[in-house]
Amino acid sequence: MRSQPMTPRLSRGILVGAILLGGTAQAAITRQEFSVTSDPGVELAVREVSDNNLQPGRPPVVLLHGARVPGVASFDLPVEGGSLAADLVRAGHRVFIMDARGYGGSSRGGQDGSQDGQPLARSNAVVRDIAAVVDVVQARTGRSQVALLGWAAGGHWAGMYSSQNPDEVSHLVIYNSLYGAHSGHKTLGPGSDMADPNKPGEFHVKRFGAYRLNTAASLLPSWDRSIPIEDKAAWRDPRVVEAYQTAALASDSTSASRNPPSFRAPSGAVADSFDLASGRKLWDAGPITAHVLVIRSENDFWSRPEDVTTLAQDSRRAASVRTVTIPGATHYVHLDRPERGRSRLITEVTRTLARPATVKPCD
Repeated sequence: MRSQPMTPRLSRGILVGAILLGGTAQAAITRQEFSVTSDPGVELAVREVSDNNLQPGRPPVVLLHGARVPGVASFDLPVEGGSLAADLVRAGHRVFIMDARGYGGSSRGGQDGSQDGQPLARSNAVVRDIAAVVDVVQARTGRSQVALLGWAAGGHWAGMYSSQNPDEVSHLVIYNSLYGAHSGHKTLGPGSDMADPNKPGEFHVKRFGAYRLNTAASLLPSWDRSIPIEDKAAWRDPRVVEAYQTAALASDSTSASRNPPSFRAPSGAVADSFDLASGRKLWDAGPITAHVLVIRSENDFWSRPEDVTTLAQDSRRAASVRTVTIPGATHYVHLDRPERGRSRLITEVTRTLARPATVKPCD
């Protein structure tokens, strides 16, 4: 654990209440909001989801959202089948959902004016945010290591952090994420509409700008296309979809000021994903010493099979490495119906998180 003092890192803890959720073992799950200071002037929103009756032993888990929708909207929706965080709490973990800078309730520097400019919140900055949150999670839980789980761009961020800070991470779960395995991608990278038409090998900064605006409707087309049946409601619960859209808009206090309502998301993750889809590795998995699980949905439109195999091959110092492909599953597998891949995802994740880690002594 780093030696930075905890006091300036943690502020404004607010208990948001206890909710009784269904399940085989009716657990009283509590949610608490607090903030963490990252770089000077950068405050990060964090939600802890936990159960006071948890037995000690399982690692705390930090959840990392993707390129567009922030943490709570991604991982803790108030409907059945919409909270991966609650599922992990039921499996015995304290869970921490963070918003990277520029997302959700975290500081949104550079998003109050024109969208023009260089993409905000590039990977190196988000890795510093993860470091700040990990420090506080270690202090709150008394654990010298944490588990990280990242979805899409969040998996890239989690992997990059783990490669730079291997002693801090006991378990690493990456799913539907790019790794820069090779050049070539249908919707990202050179040849896609993300490329500058005048410089095909470069990201289209002018089009994407510093940040983007996203409507509720914009969250569905990529999801719809990846569902291999006509009846989308048979694949995903409409209540989860509605909650996802509602929470995404609610994550930005300015969303209602635009017509149609829209939430802001920094473009840095998209710019970095263009580089990864172009075959530019932004980090190397070699130094990682955690138990590693790399998951890919068969119908994922973001990651590629080569990202999974190459990442696993590069994780040569990892305590263990497993790769899983979930048949027929979509990019949004954690929000789909249980029989459409969600149950398999949770089973694989909890199986990896249950592996014993070599505990690193505190400094």
